Amino acid sequence: MEDAVRGDLWGGSILSPVNSIRNDHEVARDLATEAGQHLLRLRARQGLEEPEVLRTLGDRTSHEFLFSALGRLRPSDAVLSEEGADDSARLGARRVWIIDPLDGTREFAETDRTDWAVHVALWEDGELTAGAVALPAQGSTLSTVDPPWLPEERPSGQRLRITTSRTRPPEFVQRMATQLGAEVVPLGSAGAKICAVMLGIADIYVHAGGQFEWDSAAPVAVAKAAGLHTSRIDGAKLTYNEADPSLPDILVCRPELSSTLLASIRDVADRNSAGPHTGG
Repeated sequence: MEDAVRGDLWGGSILSPVNSIRNDHEVARDLATEAGQHLLRLRARQGLEEPEVLRTLGDRTSHEFLFSALGRLRPSDAVLSEEGADDSARLGARRVWIIDPLDGTREFAETDRTDWAVHVALWEDGELTAGAVALPAQGSTLSTVDPPWLPEERPSGQRLRITTSRTRPPEFVQRMATQLGAEVVPLGSAGAKICAVMLGIADIYVHAGGQFEWDSAAPVAVAKAAGLHTSRIDGAKLTYNEADPSLPDILVCRPELSSTLLASIRDVADRNSAGPHTGG
């Protein structure tokens, strides 16, 4: 049955634009977008009556599409995927595609949720050089082809908005919000949350307590291209293609807010000996 579902979906593939791709930015954008279209068709065909089945099919279908497409388009590059077996050869590779075929799996199988995404990023010689986040249920893809425009200033007097996990928010975030007089905006996918900052729906994304490289690589690539601050919650640089792909915490925000936010995180963490990772 699963093979039949994937066959039907892939039979309607829009592969022709992929065949004319010219550069890595377009590869990321077009593959993320097309994987998202596969997921929308799967969701429509399968329905939401069996959420675990839908989530499993979504992860697998999107992974197989992206892995196959990258194998054709960039056969010399390594791939690190949430759904694939980790190949240690990537550690010696110059170019590694870091993909999350379905970020926000929980939301993908819930009625009326649009905060799920597809992530495709390229790491090259130590840096993220291209990336795209498809938000299929929102009908958009944000990418390094044409990064979102970041307004020079926030509206004066507007209350800060912090987006964080809707199911496992870090314990310190509420203390941080209270200290800053900020509103907390819970969302699903990490990609959707970082896109919310790029689109002005939120001002800050902060997370601690557990993530992996594929959760943030693509949205961080786009956020950096858009001019946002991206770092660990202690201000350290986010690094990718590491032997251990765990990357447990992150801060994404407008650059003028970064110093204040890092100081606030240190302050609220210092009040609790368990540190900022509590409640991950």
